[in-house]
Formats: sequence, structure tokens, C-alpha cells
Amino acid sequence: MAKDKKRKEIKRKLLHKYRLVILNENTFEEKISFKLSRLNVFVTGSLFIIVLIGLTSLLIAFTPLREYIPGYSSTRLKRQATELTYKTDSLVTVLNYTNRYLDNVRLVLRGDIENNETNRDSLFEKFKLDPSSVDLTPIREDLLLREEVELEDKYNLFERNVENVETLLFSPLNGTISQNFDPKTKHYAVDVVAPKGTPVKSITNGTVLFSEWTSETGYVIIVKHLNNLTSVYKHNGSLSKSQGDLVRAGEVIASIGDTGELTTGPHLHFELWDKGKPVNPLNYIDFN
Repeated sequence: MAKDKKRKEIKRKLLHKYRLVILNENTFEEKISFKLSRLNVFVTGSLFIIVLIGLTSLLIAFTPLREYIPGYSSTRLKRQATELTYKTDSLVTVLNYTNRYLDNVRLVLRGDIENNETNRDSLFEKFKLDPSSVDLTPIREDLLLREEVELEDKYNLFERNVENVETLLFSPLNGTISQNFDPKTKHYAVDVVAPKGTPVKSITNGTVLFSEWTSETGYVIIVKHLNNLTSVYKHNGSLSKSQGDLVRAGEVIASIGDTGELTTGPHLHFELWDKGKPVNPLNYIDFN
């Protein structure tokens, strides 16, 4: 009985009508009036808070404001990190070369070798092996291993034992070239037009360095290959691989899209970098 009475009292308080009146302070003339209840105020306030939270989340998620959130990695920082990776790789090579040169200088200063025996161009001559001095006769275990590998490669669609690196490069897709490689205009790529959703494939085996959304070029994926070769795929509609993933030649890594501020329609912006320098992809890949 007491519980029913308490419920009725709470219901009465929630549904009890109030009038909110706005008066002119000087004339006490009634300007605006509202009929309210505690339940109406609670429901209206809750809906307003939910809408405000939703609009704030959308504003942060789809505008550059998200880059001001502490701990969020901006597009500019990711691009700088990628560029620094390329520069670091080049600096390590130069550092190793310089260290070898300094080792030879120390040998000259100690008198172990003559000064005229060493120069910068022939720095690594002493580290090269003379093929005539190496016994290349295969042993039995080597022959068995070669037969096993040849048998596996016979039915392998991805890996072939070829000497020319150009034949190892798959075409990321077949389409029409809408813009060619042009270093004068800083267009270090070819634009290949294809229907939206067309699979984009890796040109050869490698590791994904970058797989993210950028405001200017949409969904971008960058793959690092052997021999300091790097391939870049921009304006994708979706990405199938994440940073750090291993990919194989001909494996689908993305799909054609129309994303990013700089896009002009569904197409693939494809770049090819050899040892940190852009090269014309048409010299290596046939897109037809």
C-alpha cells in the first residue's frame, strides 16, 4: 500500500503542470508563457544532450579538428614519418660507406697498407670475392634442395625464378591512362582510370609501410619491396591490408575509389620509387 502511494506521488510530481512566464519588468506585461512538467523538461534536456554529443562526435570525426586531440597522429606527421624513413634508409647506406672508408684511412695511418692502394672508388674491392677462388660444385644436399624448390615453383603462381626484376612486377590493374608521369609538374605517377571497386594488386612481394586515410589523397597504401623499391597507391575506395602486413605479388591490397580532395573521379594514382627517387611506372609495368 505504501509502495503504491509512493508511486502515485512520484507520478504526480512528474506530470504536474507548471507555467513558465516571461514578463516585462516595467509593465509586468506577459510576453511568453509555456506549460511545462518535470517529465517534459527531463525528456527535452536528455534529447538535447544526446544530439549535442552526436554533433560533436561527427564534427571531430570528419573535420581536421580531430588532429588537435592529444595523442592523435595527424596526416602531416604521418607523411613526415614516411619521408624520414626514406631519408634514414639513405643515411644508413652513406654511413656504412663512410665507416668503411675511415677503416681504410686508419689502416693507412698505421702503415698496414700504402696510401696509393686505397681510394674512395675502390673502397669495397677488398670485400669482393673472386668467383674463380670459390668452389661452386653443388653437394648432394644442395642438389636435393634445388629439386624440391623447383618442384614447388612449378606450381607457384606468385614466385618465379627469373633474373630480370622488371618481369617480377605485376600490373596493379588494367585500365586507361588518364595522366602520365611528368616530373616537370611534380606528377610523379600515372593515373589509371577503372570502374569503382576494381581490385588493386601489389606489384610484387613486400611489406606495408603505410595504410591510412588522408584528406588530400583519400585511402593510401604504401608497400616496401626488395632492392629499395617502393610502390604507392592513392585515392582507393577501400584498403585490404594494414601497416606491417606482408603481401605477395598479385595479391589484392585495395580497390578503386574516388576518395580525397584531389581526386577527379574513380582512378588509381600509382607511384613507383626506386632507391628514394621517383621513376616512370610505364617503363616497368603494362597497364593495358
